[in-house]
Amino acid sequence: MRLLYIVPKINNEGGVARVLSVKTNYWIEKSGYEVHVLTQNEGFSPLFYSFNANIIYHDLSLKGNFFQFFNSFAKGLKTKIKSIQPDVIIVGDNGLKAYLIPFILKKNTPIVFECHGSKYIEETQPSKYFFSTKIKAFFKGFFANSFTKYVALSQASLQEWNVKNVVVIPNPLWFEPTNFSDLKAKKVIAVGRHSYEKGFDRMLRIWHKVIQKHPDWTLEIYGKSDQNQELQKLSRTLNIDTNVAFFDPVKNINDKYREASILLMTSRTEGFGMVLIEAMAMGLPCVAYDCPCGPRAIIQNNENGFLIENGNIDSFVQRLELLIEDENLRTQMGEKAQESIKIYDLESIMEQWKSLFENLVTK
Repeated sequence: MRLLYIVPKINNEGGVARVLSVKTNYWIEKSGYEVHVLTQNEGFSPLFYSFNANIIYHDLSLKGNFFQFFNSFAKGLKTKIKSIQPDVIIVGDNGLKAYLIPFILKKNTPIVFECHGSKYIEETQPSKYFFSTKIKAFFKGFFANSFTKYVALSQASLQEWNVKNVVVIPNPLWFEPTNFSDLKAKKVIAVGRHSYEKGFDRMLRIWHKVIQKHPDWTLEIYGKSDQNQELQKLSRTLNIDTNVAFFDPVKNINDKYREASILLMTSRTEGFGMVLIEAMAMGLPCVAYDCPCGPRAIIQNNENGFLIENGNIDSFVQRLELLIEDENLRTQMGEKAQESIKIYDLESIMEQWKSLFENLVTK
């Protein structure tokens, strides 16, 4: 089988690139598929994650104003599809142009949309005047039914969409944990790029309150900084920079989970939340805002972690302090966390994808 993945880029440290590396490597090494990846504006080099050497990369150069950009995207896409002749096309792009791909191609080739983000995702603070979040969400919802199959990462994600041809397939856990955190370190961890939707500004304000009572605890944030290092500036403004450490992305992130005792997530939106299942696999209890829409699919509140009303700082602080002060509670929740993520086993998740592809091709 010949697969074509269409994504904006894979030369970054994000969850989409991580998951794509796991899947494409699996198809080549376990199923013998031919795999092509189409990016935009040199989005496949240099690679942060490990991709199989047999993957065939393609790239579209997109420049100019809106109309020139879209025109070059449409023309380039048609040319690449004609050349590659894929059996199945998988779209993993949250950009508005991606929702128009079925209309651009007008082919019988099955086109699967793999939804990696919330319908209401905003990577930067939304403008009040142009193409608001609600308008973009309406646009996405209107065109989502044009795909042959729409893949949501959870039932919670599915509830955001009014889509007919839909199936739920979560992301797989990419490693098999062996050594776990002992949950004794006075250290909290968070992972993600420094973008608006990840909500690290909200986390720093929470941490400002927590360390008033627990000044011996530290917060480590792993992720790519924004150009102006706004979070670092906010940390200094809040006078918490001695209790917060910022680190670049690392490939051995599971080792960093092992050194921590709690994971925090204060995202404004999440498509799934790979960092949650990664941390839980290492035995960490997690505290997350109940944002649209990833965490609620993974965290069972008061069981394997805490799910906090979105934006409720006081409640978040209270639950986090409860975990900080009670090592037994951390242990109990950590054990339940490890047990609950077994459903994200790589083999079972990839079997679901294989079945989907085979059904689409034989129709």
